[in-house]
Amino acid sequence: MNSPSEQNYIEQLSIDCVIFGYHNRQLKVLVPKLNFHGDFRALPSGFVTQHEDIDAAADRITRQRTGMQDIYLDQFHVFGKAGRSNEAFIKRLIELNQEKLAAKGLNKKEYDWITKRFVSIGYYALVDINKVTPEKTNIDASIDWYDIRQLPPMIMDHNEIVAKALDNLRVNMDEKLIAFRLLGETFTMKEVQELYETVFDKPFARNNFQKKILDMNVLERLEKKFTGAANKAPFLYRLRA
Repeated sequence: MNSPSEQNYIEQLSIDCVIFGYHNRQLKVLVPKLNFHGDFRALPSGFVTQHEDIDAAADRITRQRTGMQDIYLDQFHVFGKAGRSNEAFIKRLIELNQEKLAAKGLNKKEYDWITKRFVSIGYYALVDINKVTPEKTNIDASIDWYDIRQLPPMIMDHNEIVAKALDNLRVNMDEKLIAFRLLGETFTMKEVQELYETVFDKPFARNNFQKKILDMNVLERLEKKFTGAANKAPFLYRLRA
């Protein structure tokens, strides 16, 4: 275990990243399971070094877990309630992993460092799920995609962080034109509508929806997508360069 207190990190500041992907009409979140006895899951998280920009730290954390470069990131909230602490989670983890943690060098100094009140900066990332190779770190037993409607319980307030990230994603879908980042390079209008309906968890009227998207004037129409059905192939679109 790398001792956090020895890594030149800013004390009591962390970053929690909600990494969103989309597949088969499911909005998914990438969640690691920690490599300890017990069912501990947490968002991809980390600390900020004294000489590191906040955005750079978030980018480092998401690249480390996805294997991708040039990831879209949005800072969406600061979580800083006075009672926010790792202490209850760490105590339970120690109860189940005393020998393992002792072997990894968890002493009183590290315990005191990690169980102080932490202020966390929340970021969400939007990725093309087909381009992601989920990667474990040395504290992960596994890392998997979960449907946002079936997320497992996570440590501390991490489930609440996901809910807050989803709220912000919905607010910014049109204003920042970010929905298309969850799709491949090309897509049909039906695929765009299915994505919106998945994120907002409600249906949209087809004609009104397509008019709204096309009125944004941000898409380039390409050749029709071959489906094998005569005269029924939908057009493909992509974001204008």
